[in-house]
Parts: sequence; C-alpha cells; structure tokens
Amino acid sequence: MKPGKKKNTSGRGQRDLRVRVKSAKGRKLSSTLWLERQLNDPYVQRAQREGYRGRAAYKIAELDEKYRFLTPGARVVDLGCAPGGWCQIAADRVNSHGERKGKKVGKVLGIDLQEVEHVPGAEIHVLDFLENDADTKVRDWLDGPANVVMSDMAPSSCGHKGADHLRIMALVEAALYFAIDVLEPGGTFVAKVLAGGAEADIMKLLRANFTKVAHVKPPASRKDSSEKFVVATGFKGRNSA
Repeated sequence: MKPGKKKNTSGRGQRDLRVRVKSAKGRKLSSTLWLERQLNDPYVQRAQREGYRGRAAYKIAELDEKYRFLTPGARVVDLGCAPGGWCQIAADRVNSHGERKGKKVGKVLGIDLQEVEHVPGAEIHVLDFLENDADTKVRDWLDGPANVVMSDMAPSSCGHKGADHLRIMALVEAALYFAIDVLEPGGTFVAKVLAGGAEADIMKLLRANFTKVAHVKPPASRKDSSEKFVVATGFKGRNSA
C-alpha cells in the first residue's frame, strides 16, 4: 500500500463470497444454474465438511430429531440407499458400529439396484425390493423383522408433472407394501412423496396400518423442491388392515 493511501474498510469492492459459475461451451444454462446452486448450498458444504455423502443425509437426520425412530438397537432398512447418506446417519444413531458403550447395538441394511460404496456400520446388498422373495431375504439379513423402513427413492423424471407424480406414488405404494411385510409391530415407515402428499388410497392404507401418519418437509429439503416426506409410526402388525 502506498504511503498516504487509506485501506478500504467499507466493504465496497470486496470479493463477492457467493460462487458464480461461468457458462461453458456445451453446458446448458440449467446445468450451470444447478452447479452454482450446489456450490453455494450450505447443506452441501456442511455435508462435505462432516463427511456425509450428500445433503440428503440431513433430511433423515431432521426427521429423526422430530420423531425419534432411529434409536440404539433398531434394525433399519434403507430402500434405494445410494449414495449412502441415509445409511450413514442411521448407523450412527442406532449404534450399529457398537461404539456407544452401554447402548444397544442396532443393524442397518441398505439395498439398491446398483453397487454402493461400503458404508461403515451398514450392510449393503444389491437387490430389487420388488422381487417376490425380497422380504424374506431382508428378514434373514436382519435376523428378524425391521423396526424402520425408510425410502428416499424417486424415479427418473420424464418431464411431465402428472406422469412423474403417478410414478413416484407407485414407488411409495410398493415401498409401503414391502414395509408391511418386514416391519415388526410398533415400527416406522418413512418415504419421500411430492408436495401434495400421499394419495387418498395410500393414506387409507397408511392409516389402517399405523397409529400416526404425518407429512413433513424438513428444513434440509430445498424450499423450491416439491418433495415432502410421509412419516408413519406405530405399525399395528400385518393383520391390522
């Protein structure tokens, strides 16, 4: 700094801390905007700092903080578990590592159609949960029924809002029937739905099989996202419907 020249302390002219992504040849504007949003998303940045495999980990963490279903000793099934962030949260909270002395040791089972990188404290299997014997395999792997079945699954978007809604509802319904087959009484079912929530037929099935059903949008879910989550607690047992 030259003698006599004062340092600028007003904040004007200082670097904008928000990361802006320059357009690249061949990259669509929508891709550029998505990348910029990712780089500036506080949940994405937090996940990178804390070692989670994506911001979605905080969605299940926030749902659990509200409803307390990931308890030490619980047996958890994560449907469509890739990339593994939900398994990471579940493993810590049900103590599947066995690191919390004096607490019950739980079990986390992640299943997906594709190979998923190992998650410490979780057992990962490649499996289509729609297969006829998938429920039997899962109970065998868990050494019993599940306490929690959770799903962050969503089908690939086809770009048509109505069709996308029907496809995700079909996936939620399939996951719900799977949960009814593998949950023990008192268990919890968590699944991603869209902004309108679960359809009437699915809500009827949920209320017939669980004591409490709620629609929730956790803080980690982006405000401009159409997603919500259904949290059904107090499974009544397979003969309840």
